[in-house]
Amino acid sequence: MSLPTLLAKLQDDMKAAMKSGDTLTRDTLRLAIADLKKKELDLARDLKPEEELAVLHKCVKSREDSVTQFDAAARKDLADKERAEIGVLQRYLPKMLPEDATRALVQQAIAKLGVTSKKDLGQVMKAVLAEHKGKVAGSLVQRIAGELLT
Repeated sequence: MSLPTLLAKLQDDMKAAMKSGDTLTRDTLRLAIADLKKKELDLARDLKPEEELAVLHKCVKSREDSVTQFDAAARKDLADKERAEIGVLQRYLPKMLPEDATRALVQQAIAKLGVTSKKDLGQVMKAVLAEHKGKVAGSLVQRIAGELLT
């Protein structure tokens, strides 16, 4: 028997949330499931596990962007709702590496590539993100690489 897909797990958890009256989880998972099904339709096939995770990462990223906009517009209520939805989605994503571990990876990549200039930032990011996809936050890698390259 194969492992249940992320989509199946989300659907089961959404049903449980409906029964328990957890509207936040229900609504958040409903949107994530819709995004996953849309991606399957676009590709006309079942998604691979890494593709499912990529869709979920995209869901989180769009909510993070919304939080930034709501905070800028002083809409704390909406920003808090988006943060809560991010929390729900992150239960299904692999744990991200903390900043110190990410910093070590960026330093290794810089040493391995032998780069020193800020104009090589893209090279460093590409190397780190390719090797540690889904385990490191791109924005964090960019910030750390920017600090380390002169």
